Amino acid sequence: MPETMKIGVYTCYCGGNISHVVKCEQVAKEMGKLSDVVVSRTNMSLCSDMGQSQIEEDIKELGVNRVVIGACAPSLHEQTFRGAVVRANLNPYLYHHVGLREQDSWVHGQDEDGATEKAIRLMAAGVAKARLLQPLEPIQLGAEKQALVIGGGVAGLRAALDIARQDLRVVLIEKSPFLGGRMAQLETVFPTGEDARALLSDLIEEVVEHPNITVFTQSEIASVSGYVGNYGIQVRQHSRGVDEENAAALMAACQQEVPDEFNYGLTNRKAIYRAYDGCYPSSPAVDWENYNGEAISLNGDKPVVLKDATKMFDISAGAIVVATGFDPYEPRQGEYGYGELREVVTLPQLIRHLALMKDGEPLRWNDHPVRDVGLVHCVGSRELDGIDEPQEDGQVNNYCSRVCCTATLHMTEELRQRFPDLNIYDLYEDIRTYGRGHEDYYHHAMEDGVCFVRFHGNERPKVTAAPTDDTHPVLVRTKDALTYGEEIEIPVDLVVLAVGMMPRGIDDLVRMLKVSRGNDRFLLEVHPKLRPVETAVNGVVLAGTAQGPMNIQESLSAASAAAAKVVSLLGQGKVELQPFVAAVDADKCDGSGACVEVCEYEDAIALEVIKENWKEEKRAVVTPANCSGCGACVSVCPNRAIDVQGWTLAQYEAMVDAIAMDMTDLVEVA
Repeated sequence: MPETMKIGVYTCYCGGNISHVVKCEQVAKEMGKLSDVVVSRTNMSLCSDMGQSQIEEDIKELGVNRVVIGACAPSLHEQTFRGAVVRANLNPYLYHHVGLREQDSWVHGQDEDGATEKAIRLMAAGVAKARLLQPLEPIQLGAEKQALVIGGGVAGLRAALDIARQDLRVVLIEKSPFLGGRMAQLETVFPTGEDARALLSDLIEEVVEHPNITVFTQSEIASVSGYVGNYGIQVRQHSRGVDEENAAALMAACQQEVPDEFNYGLTNRKAIYRAYDGCYPSSPAVDWENYNGEAISLNGDKPVVLKDATKMFDISAGAIVVATGFDPYEPRQGEYGYGELREVVTLPQLIRHLALMKDGEPLRWNDHPVRDVGLVHCVGSRELDGIDEPQEDGQVNNYCSRVCCTATLHMTEELRQRFPDLNIYDLYEDIRTYGRGHEDYYHHAMEDGVCFVRFHGNERPKVTAAPTDDTHPVLVRTKDALTYGEEIEIPVDLVVLAVGMMPRGIDDLVRMLKVSRGNDRFLLEVHPKLRPVETAVNGVVLAGTAQGPMNIQESLSAASAAAAKVVSLLGQGKVELQPFVAAVDADKCDGSGACVEVCEYEDAIALEVIKENWKEEKRAVVTPANCSGCGACVSVCPNRAIDVQGWTLAQYEAMVDAIAMDMTDLVEVA
């Protein structure tokens, strides 16, 4: 016997966000008159415990078997209300959410009557769909209890360790020959002042000694296939080029030198190298990108030509953590005099320069003593369209890199401690020391006599060479907003550019994983608050600065969050996916293949040969784990043989009919 339809409709005030514009009581009254609606209520805050309890009570006591809720965006509380429905022993997919806040009240704030009429139409469409809702079950897949972590910086290391500690296996791959990433290039970390590489070394030791973690350096992803719970990854690994027996001798005999990227080009290193003292692995490696192929003479023996014995291997993983890091912004030639004036350097270069100096050694640059130094904030960050020159892709870096202010103030403190007689000028647009303990650096800098000069983004400082007879080699000119736009000229011996963070060039990996970039070109999460480390691709999560500018503490927190998501996905050996995927009615399918041609998702839908009435026929078959539910296949099927579960064509048509009705027809009179 067909189930009697009993629909419960709930219109939320959303704490006034909706009710300040929409006449919610009128909406509820009109919904109560529709057929199949057994209860229609309003509530100040449906997502509250009391609001959810009311829904649960109506399901249990009134027999409500379809639920329609008009509230804020589904992305915020769809899971909340599904949970309430489940607690009342109703299938969670017999509930439909109408976004009255974003779709109505927030966009029609000056038209209460119009907003109310629109709310009635939207809610009526929800009721129309609810009549056609069918129980659905999540898609359950077996899951490989192993995760892949891409990137061996601090975020990748932390994520790998946290996952492994939950009894899951981890494969960590790092593109360079050594672990550590950008943190290895720092001497101390703020706000604690602890030794950066000592902290990093402890973390690396924990990772490489953990029995659940396998580390591959000089490795990169060659291809990715499969889906959450069952990814197949092909890895390309370059050889180190030297073995333990001859590594030291070959490195000593190697004559080829290249700029040392660890020191940001301030020094040279050999083509066979160790990144830094105490690096892991400790054995040297060949820089295949720069090795010129020249033979190396060793102890009078026959010259040795190094060969890269690249190998390919496959791994399987249930989830993938992307922790590919960032690159410091590289100023353009001539930007603030960079590349044209030797006295203009970046903050990362100054950090390495100070690290290479001996204790007690006076600060010198370009063969002259440094008495006055100017530090310029927001280089490569907070750029303005039409004023700043765009990057290669035509976009300006209009985002804030977040860590530069504290990093610059951290540097002023180190300079003041090591060189007490140094005059320091800090040229900033805004000081954004948002982290705990970070503001202390600002106060210390003021107390220590650092001179602050504020500029506006549309009038950035100008850096030029000083006349040959000047007392200093460089002049910095700017308008000081702290003195009401007074133009000042600062003679300095060194200009330090506090460069921002740039997203790493990982376009091939982005394509293979099918993840998206945000407007800032960093990798994009689903929702910054509700799903902060997940991508739109199930099973692919983000850790650290691959997602956006972060300091080390934030990167570690994000890595732990990514690890927690991976553990929750794979810990039970299975994963559950939403059922909103394409489904084929085999009786209507004639095997035209149009659906396969338009599908953009690998292995989501395919034609298979089946036997029917002793004849072989082609039919479309969906692999739910690979299907995104985009509906492209639905649009081209000539026989309407495909629907997206939970969003069928019949449901759409019913909703459109309800929205398009005359207002007098929206209410059915018994």
